Amino acid sequence: MSLASKLTDERRSRLAAERMLELKQAELFAANRKLGKHAMELSEEIVETRAQVATIRGENQRVKSDLSAANQKIAIAERRLWHSIETINDGFAFFNGDNEMIIANRAYLAIFDGLEMICPGVNYVTILQMLTDEGIVNTGDMSGPEWRQMMGERFQLSKPEPMVIQLWNGNYIKLIDQRGPEGDVVSLGLDITATVAYEEQLKESRAVAETANRAKSAFLANMSHEIRTPMNGVIGMADLLKDSELDEEQRLYVETIKNSGEALLVIINDVLDYSKIEAKKLELHPEPFDLERAILEVLMLLQPSASAKGLSLLLDYDLFLPSHLVGDPGRMRQVLTNLIGNAVKFTTEGHVLVRVTGVPDMASKTLSLHVNIEDTGIGIPADMVDHIFGEFNQVENERNRQFDGTGLGLAISQRLIEMMDGEIWVTSEEGAGSCFGFRMNMSLTDMPDWEAWRAPAGLRHVLILDDITVNRSILRRQLAQLSIEVTECETVTDAQIAINASVDLLIVSEKDAPEMVTYLENATTSVPIVLLTSSSTAPAPVETKNIQGMLQSPPSRQDLFELLGKIPFKSMAIAPEVSKPTRPEVADDLRRMRILAAEDNKTNQLVFRKMISKLNVDLEFANNGEEAVTLFQTFAPDLIFMDISMPKMDGKEATAAIRAMETENHTPIVALTAHAMDGDDADILAAGLDRYLTKPLRKPLIVDEIEAAHTEEMLPLEPSQDAG
Repeated sequence: MSLASKLTDERRSRLAAERMLELKQAELFAANRKLGKHAMELSEEIVETRAQVATIRGENQRVKSDLSAANQKIAIAERRLWHSIETINDGFAFFNGDNEMIIANRAYLAIFDGLEMICPGVNYVTILQMLTDEGIVNTGDMSGPEWRQMMGERFQLSKPEPMVIQLWNGNYIKLIDQRGPEGDVVSLGLDITATVAYEEQLKESRAVAETANRAKSAFLANMSHEIRTPMNGVIGMADLLKDSELDEEQRLYVETIKNSGEALLVIINDVLDYSKIEAKKLELHPEPFDLERAILEVLMLLQPSASAKGLSLLLDYDLFLPSHLVGDPGRMRQVLTNLIGNAVKFTTEGHVLVRVTGVPDMASKTLSLHVNIEDTGIGIPADMVDHIFGEFNQVENERNRQFDGTGLGLAISQRLIEMMDGEIWVTSEEGAGSCFGFRMNMSLTDMPDWEAWRAPAGLRHVLILDDITVNRSILRRQLAQLSIEVTECETVTDAQIAINASVDLLIVSEKDAPEMVTYLENATTSVPIVLLTSSSTAPAPVETKNIQGMLQSPPSRQDLFELLGKIPFKSMAIAPEVSKPTRPEVADDLRRMRILAAEDNKTNQLVFRKMISKLNVDLEFANNGEEAVTLFQTFAPDLIFMDISMPKMDGKEATAAIRAMETENHTPIVALTAHAMDGDDADILAAGLDRYLTKPLRKPLIVDEIEAAHTEEMLPLEPSQDAG
């Protein structure tokens, strides 16, 4: 190879080496620059990390400081809590979920008298063993193992019942254990020794007082004969002296002696009877008796007092309810005399009504008896109702301070009813009257009652003329149960309008009899007449051959049945030439529309009555749902207005009961209610009512409902303008 070629190759190699060197230098420079940049970033991160470390170190220092302060507070709180627990005299201990003691105060540990085994960490089972093995606890009739098992099972309960144990020294400890959600238990041992001792003292004091009270009662009970004998002598001699020849002044003296003696005897009888009850020396003497007759005898006894005040004494004895029962007739009369006499005493106007109902069970020959005594008297304040049966209690206010009495009558009645295994109660509203009631189970006798009695042939329609609404209502219910149609009239004019050829019997009050008899004679009408009198003496004679007899008000069922059975019923004809005070176009076979209104509020009843007073209808009120169901069966209404909110049975329940009794005919029932919220109408109508009216009542709406239910078989709703 030539020199020139060698030089050329060498130069080329050198140039290539230089280029490679430059390339490597460029790469090294880039690498150095990248390394410098990374070093700078790393330096910055180190600076930031150092700052964060410094911050965290400061926060850690603060946390340590806060934890130290918190620990100090916790230690103080624990020390104070434990100091408080240690200062109480009752035992306190805490157990974990494994029933191991965590802590306990000195009062808790003191029971174990320094036993080293009883300390934190001991199991509850070991504590029970120490209590029995060391004789610390009195286990009574139970053995040690039995007592420990009983206590161990109790401790495992989620809510152990408090329990009292007695220690060896006679102290009583009440254990109260509360288990937490994690299974740990807080256990308290309360020392109730002083409480138990106080209760024992109270028992002893009560026993001493009861012994003294029984001795007092026994003394008074033993004095019964000695006190009654001279008092009866005083009263008897006053009676004899009264029948002798006396001038007016002397007669006044005798009457005063007799009345004062009788009043004193009533007080003595109450005190002695109550003392006998307290001394447990009063005994019942059951025997067969007639309950209805007993009630009537009490009513007749109280009739003079009631008549002097213008009160009506009424009896509503359910028609087919047995009256021949087994019981103590004397004590039953005493209860009835107290309750009815109380009603007469505190009633100045209106009536006193005895209502007797019940459910006989012929299989067991028993009767579930209910007796209510309702009055329209002064009532009882709400705050006195719960105390009315207390000893020597009497409602005291400015209106009734003129009423005398011991205040023992109701207390005696309550005790007698309880002795007969019965229950007595009272409901009352001040100024609106009271209702005293009692119920009991009594045995039936074998004597027949009147279950099989039927109305005599020819007796289909009875017209009752009496201005006492309750009296008419009672007779109507009794006769309606015999499927007899009843028309009620309050005045003679009403009776003159209502009487027609369908009337088979006229029951008329003694007061209205003369005027009604005169009208019938002028009309040449012949209809059997029964006089209804509340007087114990014979009524003034009424000249007419149509009077078939007299019923004493309140009439007994037997008297009513016997009198009706003796009357020769026949069809009645009214002479066509004598005009009646009614519209001539009205047929005699039409009847008045019957309306039943179920409403417990007396004011609402008055408003409703006034609203339809111009309509020619028979209106009957029910005071609650139960009465509405009963009247539906006896009154057979053409239309029912049903209050929804009523006692005993509300309107919806009563409607359901009525619908269950209906067979073919559907009686319209219109709801009357003060509830007017959205949805109330749907709820009420779903109960079986046909329509829905809200209170306050609107007369046009009431009249519209009546007109909608009126049929051609009924008398016109608007009586003739020429009537009466």
